[in-house]
Amino acid sequence: MLRFLIVGAGALGGYFGARLLEAGEDVSFLVRARRAQQLRQTGLVVRSPCGDAEIAQPPLVLSEQIASPFDVVIVSCKAYDLGPTMESFAAAVGPRTLILPVLNGMRHLDELGRRFGGERVLGGLCMISAVLDDAGRVLHLNELHSIVLGELAGARSSRVDAIGEAFGRARFQHQVSEDILQAMWEKWVFIASLAGITCLMRASVGDIVQAGGKAIAAALVDECAAIAAHNGHAPSASALARNKAALASAGSAMTASMLKDMERGQRIEADQIISDLLRRAPGDADAFPVLRAVQTHLLAYEARRAREARPAGN
Repeated sequence: MLRFLIVGAGALGGYFGARLLEAGEDVSFLVRARRAQQLRQTGLVVRSPCGDAEIAQPPLVLSEQIASPFDVVIVSCKAYDLGPTMESFAAAVGPRTLILPVLNGMRHLDELGRRFGGERVLGGLCMISAVLDDAGRVLHLNELHSIVLGELAGARSSRVDAIGEAFGRARFQHQVSEDILQAMWEKWVFIASLAGITCLMRASVGDIVQAGGKAIAAALVDECAAIAAHNGHAPSASALARNKAALASAGSAMTASMLKDMERGQRIEADQIISDLLRRAPGDADAFPVLRAVQTHLLAYEARRAREARPAGN
């Protein structure tokens, strides 16, 4: 049986970790002291249309308590937190440890490879809408709950298949991909398009459609897809059709998590999701006017947030 360390017990880590624990897998959560105290009091609680779960005493470990390597480390932090997060689980990485990140964008693959060695890093993504409520419970908001993983080089391997077998026993969907980079680029195009249009307009997809913004959303998808194509990962026709349909859905309440973070005045993944995509664009970034407008809007938000956080008089 594989030993899993899930970095964090927030909405994503808490959900997938709870499902693995339900299935009898060997799972521990790397948490901070405050979250550990909360989980010891309440247990790990999941509320989901796919079935609730309650783990009375989830296995918890603090960074300084890691005593030996794990087989698999699943990383689901915000991309801007990756630096300190890597240090927090470094003691869990041994010669045979595999690291499965499910972060947005691509830059984290290079950062993890530099820190731990590229041979230990897998490609991965998750598709789920989940949040933590004020009581620390994981609220799964719809029936989408999947993880895709694979070797970055593309071939199937026994080590990835072993993780897939463990995932197959749990109550969520999974796929072992032989082209995980393509899958990650297609998700990046979608996430950048959804985050870009809903943050730029500060509105849900349905409200943007009602306001006559379908053409702008479609243009943003095309710009993001063109950058993916320039990097050798043009989205498939079916993926593009799904993306455009999702952003043209009348009455849809869908927004990106980035917009939710902005509305709460929190830090956002602007650099990892939007700016890094533009860095990979061919030629001048201004040749991608909608994406450039999104970037400007997000940078302005970050500048105002930083200014308001400074003590008075500084």
